[in-house]
Amino acid sequence: MVMWVFGYGSLVWNPGFHYDEKVLGFIKGYKRVFDLACIDHRGTPEHPARTCTLEKAEEAICWGAAFCVRGGPEKERLAREYLERRECEYDLKTCVDFYKEDDPLKPAVTGVIVFTSTPDKVSNKYYLGPAPLEDMARQIATANGPCGNNRDYLFLLEKAMHDIGHEEDYVIELANEVRKVLGESSKKKVSPVKESRASRVANKSKSNVPTAHQILPHHPEAVATTI
Repeated sequence: MVMWVFGYGSLVWNPGFHYDEKVLGFIKGYKRVFDLACIDHRGTPEHPARTCTLEKAEEAICWGAAFCVRGGPEKERLAREYLERRECEYDLKTCVDFYKEDDPLKPAVTGVIVFTSTPDKVSNKYYLGPAPLEDMARQIATANGPCGNNRDYLFLLEKAMHDIGHEEDYVIELANEVRKVLGESSKKKVSPVKESRASRVANKSKSNVPTAHQILPHHPEAVATTI
């Protein structure tokens, strides 16, 4: 038996389960959006994090990684159970075609499982929906949960997309807006007397807000936030 799962969020850098093969590529007809709430890993019920889900878009493609699990029903069962726990905020599982860069017209694998969510706030309590970029950035900059903070989730995704050679403008724009929020927050905490000294130091050193190339991966999480 063979099972394939497509990752487009934290699975890209932190799959967390045993797999036999990882292939970089993309799926068609979906785009990545930060419209799903996370209340138990990168956020809390009082202050939910924003994590990735997919939105249907006819001409869009979404880059990520496909993971193959071989070795019989028991190995597949363990992987499925892990993913069901990890992706508990996703209410849909869809089978899609997966493409590789060297042949974008012919699917490399069919029947690949991808976890997504119903884009409806009534039927799906975890669906936040879209929001202005500035509002999303403030939410991401300040949300924290048992598995870490929301901003590192975004920065690690930004780095992962850079590492696979397919940076995404939407992710970069959102990450830069979060850095802007973090920078403004740091300035507010500096007293007027110390601010001039801080400014002099800043001219001699780089910003302490991490870039996609500076942030270091965390230790693998027992249960991560989103696929």
